[in-house]
Amino acid sequence: MKLSKYIDHTLLKADASLEAIRKLCDEAKEYDFKSVCVNTCNIQFCRKQLEGSDVLVCCVIGFPLGAMSTEAKVMETEDAIAKGADEVDMVINIGRLKDKDYAYVTDEIRRIKEACGNKTLKVIIETCLLTDEEKVKACECILEAKADFVKTSTGFSTNGATFEDVALLKKTVGDRCLIKAAGGVRSREDFNRMIELGANRIGTSSGTKLIEKGE
Repeated sequence: MKLSKYIDHTLLKADASLEAIRKLCDEAKEYDFKSVCVNTCNIQFCRKQLEGSDVLVCCVIGFPLGAMSTEAKVMETEDAIAKGADEVDMVINIGRLKDKDYAYVTDEIRRIKEACGNKTLKVIIETCLLTDEEKVKACECILEAKADFVKTSTGFSTNGATFEDVALLKKTVGDRCLIKAAGGVRSREDFNRMIELGANRIGTSSGTKLIEKGE
């Protein structure tokens, strides 16, 4: 696969202006990235900017804490899909996972997957806040709920993706779902290593630095 198609070109900062989002979309088209990843208020704007290209619109749900009610996350997802999102990156309820309420975590993911219909669902587990055992349990919930990806991080917590976490996620899920590494991938060396370890997608705001034009 073309290296640029591993990248979700990301801008999720609270102060992101429409001009900055327009630039994100222009870069995504120029570099032929897989998607732009934005907050839900920017979905329709991105769809218009990306018209005529094959760059997807990805959005985040329950971001960045994951502590909203399941009903709120489902409604947010339904609204995002209605507005034209191609992919959804949701944050799990980390507290419920730590409470070992795996039924809650699995049911929430399943309900959001149902709201996505045939669109791609990536599930952010915020690895920096979890033990290895909790990371494995989170993956088991994701597999049971039949989501499409496990994603390492929001990029807004104490750390982003690590090589160790991507290797652990790959060992746990195998080929049963895909893996997105996000947060802190800023060098070409790290980018290549994440892919070697099993990442199928890279979420980064540094995509233009990682990929040479036309590569």
